[in-house]
Amino acid sequence: MINKQLGKYLLVFVLMLSYTSFSQTLEQKARIKIDSLNGFIAEVESLGKDALKEKLAVRTAEVFLKFANWDENNIEENKSHFEKYWLYKNVATQMAQELPDFERNDILKMLDESIAYIKKIKKEEVFRAPIPKVDWSKVTVGQDEITMDNNKPVFLADYTWKPDTPELTEFYGELNGFYISPYYVTNASGKINQNVINNLNTKASGTPGFVFINNKNVPQWAIDSYGADFTKFQGAPFLDYDIDHPGAKVMMSHLLKGTVTKMKGKHYTDLGYMLCNEPRWITYKDGTKKVWYTSGVSTYTLDKFKGWLQNKHQNIAQLNALWHSSFSNFEEVVIEIPIDISLMGTPKWYDWVTFNEDRVTDWFTWMKSELRKYDPTAKAQLKIMPSFFTENDPATGIDLEALTELSEINGNDVAANYNYMVKGEIVKDEKYAFGWKELYMGYDFLKSVQPNQLIFNSESHLLSTNNARDLYMDPKYPRAVYWAAHTLGLNASQTWYWPRKEDGSLKSGITGAYAGSNNQQPRVTNALHATMMDLNTHSELIMKMQRERKPIRVFYSKAAAANKGSYMEGVFEMYEGLNFEGIPLGFATKNIISKQDSSLWDVIVVHKTEQVTLGELNTLQDYIDNGGTVITDAISLKKNEYGLPLEGLKQTKGKLILANTVAQAKIEALQILETKNHLPKVTVTETNAEGYKGCTWRCVKNEQGNYVLSIVNLGKTEATLNVQLKQAKNGTVAKDLLNGLKLPSQLVLKPYDVYLIELIDEKGSDLANKEELKKDKIATIYPNPSHGPITVELNEFQTQLTVEMYNMDGGLISQSEFNNVKTFEYNQHAKLAKGMYLLKLKMGNKTQYIKYIKA
Repeated sequence: MINKQLGKYLLVFVLMLSYTSFSQTLEQKARIKIDSLNGFIAEVESLGKDALKEKLAVRTAEVFLKFANWDENNIEENKSHFEKYWLYKNVATQMAQELPDFERNDILKMLDESIAYIKKIKKEEVFRAPIPKVDWSKVTVGQDEITMDNNKPVFLADYTWKPDTPELTEFYGELNGFYISPYYVTNASGKINQNVINNLNTKASGTPGFVFINNKNVPQWAIDSYGADFTKFQGAPFLDYDIDHPGAKVMMSHLLKGTVTKMKGKHYTDLGYMLCNEPRWITYKDGTKKVWYTSGVSTYTLDKFKGWLQNKHQNIAQLNALWHSSFSNFEEVVIEIPIDISLMGTPKWYDWVTFNEDRVTDWFTWMKSELRKYDPTAKAQLKIMPSFFTENDPATGIDLEALTELSEINGNDVAANYNYMVKGEIVKDEKYAFGWKELYMGYDFLKSVQPNQLIFNSESHLLSTNNARDLYMDPKYPRAVYWAAHTLGLNASQTWYWPRKEDGSLKSGITGAYAGSNNQQPRVTNALHATMMDLNTHSELIMKMQRERKPIRVFYSKAAAANKGSYMEGVFEMYEGLNFEGIPLGFATKNIISKQDSSLWDVIVVHKTEQVTLGELNTLQDYIDNGGTVITDAISLKKNEYGLPLEGLKQTKGKLILANTVAQAKIEALQILETKNHLPKVTVTETNAEGYKGCTWRCVKNEQGNYVLSIVNLGKTEATLNVQLKQAKNGTVAKDLLNGLKLPSQLVLKPYDVYLIELIDEKGSDLANKEELKKDKIATIYPNPSHGPITVELNEFQTQLTVEMYNMDGGLISQSEFNNVKTFEYNQHAKLAKGMYLLKLKMGNKTQYIKYIKA
């Protein structure tokens, strides 16, 4: 018995040794590859070539090797976190055991990819433009862009909770900020906790960041003063008090007065004061399912509602006629809150939902005015969930348009869906590689309401939320989704989240969003920041895309949204139908049409919008009266917010076009743009196995006057694209700006693929098509790319050499002759714009073409 037991122990011991040996072997392999990659980095940098992405890969490998070692020694703790995530709860033990080597193998794949690519850089098989390394201490936050000290636009990315250590801030972000809470107000006189004051007095201005105004943790003195109901009627889960109680303004005024005066003008406030975290006042009930965070309201709110009703309806008879009620006066009005969702579409529902939004907007209007008392230059923003808009969530209290109008920075925590949960099972999007609806529609709406403001995603759920968290995620997904987000308008982001300390151990109190997240995914994390490097390299082009005119506007009605739960399905149907034509899309609302210059768009499309207010209808009519064009279907604009009939639109000076389907509306809209010469100057023809378009694209001009395409394949399948300049006289040459290579006439994009392509008219010269003639190689140039002089090193001493420089259209820029040289400095490009050029070296009967990038 003893021998058998001893045998079992010996077997377990041998297996453990074997497992440990295998793990060590993976780490040793990684260390060897890190050394190899570092060697290549030194080589290519000595040639004046950029290797910042490879340095990022080395850092990611080093960081995640520490994480893997910690995970190996903390299987049980990781198991407990996998059990919290629906996707892995039934295999939590297996996931925790396999995690360390998953991370190590992922590191090996990442290093192999980096080594393979840097070898191509060394051999000049690919050409990378210099990547600007962002120094967060030297960036300036402007109105709609963030720039470095040379005025080059940059995009910033960081993580919630990431430790502020040099190892993690060098490549993964250096976002700053401060946190304030009502709890810091220690008494009814407004005294602020002394530790907080000390921290504010000693905190350096530092790098850009934002002030997180927490609205939780109401101090005891406030509860004693205002009663238990003060915290009963909340904006749950992130606001713990009744915004309609008079004491709310007293308490929050104390907090702002005691802290903001010490923060004004500091860089850590550059991205604004976040007035609330994920605000919501959900006030409805649904007998068929549980409604999260729903609540009732106080007598203060109900009294305010009665005043709102009186102002809206003027006399009680009008209200009674609409509500089918018999109140004697407005003081007698009774409404049950939470309101039952079965009342959706009735006048009572509409009035409550609209009032709920108005009272919330009033509250934040007051907060902003109070903030400005103590910092007149303060920028206000809110971390709003755009899903309330795109999914048309009922009775949330959030009017996205009004709160965006209120803000100086378009704050949000937009999400995308890598996968979905249906009855406990993971499923993919039915039509696309990932769910992009909230991202695209959300950001296009924000940019329609406030086109000249930054977008700051202070809790990015493009990764690591329930629907965008999968340990085995394709690393191309973060590339696609973050690239798309920035072309749509994103300027700075803080991804949710980074719960590890520098040694890999977990912070206390972490949420259930850790298992399967980016902190366990080396390649996913690396892909995000490599993508940021590409975005920053070509930031001028990305900013042009953000600032593009939006010629087609999809109409959005607040009345229709309030009354019809499925309203946004129809809006998305139209938006989706237009989103793959290379045309920047926008939205039109009553306020946008009446407040903004109508020359910003060419046509407004109305689709499945049965109910509108008279004000919304009149605004559309005024637009037509002034020469505008509206495309609408037969069912829209027929009733007001209370279901009463409206006369509809009339064609006057402008045009009123009837189109009952998305296809018809798209044809009409594109014809209008063609008439105005506002269609893209390129054609992109897509074929794929699905039979519907999956590649979304944008087109802008670069400094050289050439058109540049940004393309993202949102589709589930491989797509073949044929890209042509419409006015090319001699054919279209396409170049991949991320690799510096000529592309074939037909592009093949896999799901999540991203391209940035420059298109050039060949113009009869074949220079743009020339590859370097290896058999006649005369010289090597370095650095390449370069913003200054380059060195030309000849293979052998030459008695006579001619160097001609051409642009990529084939135009001769300069010609120089050199005699009796082996190595010399060349600077004919000093005054040229950034971009790619072609050097033609001629010596006797030998000719060599070298592509050169002016940085």
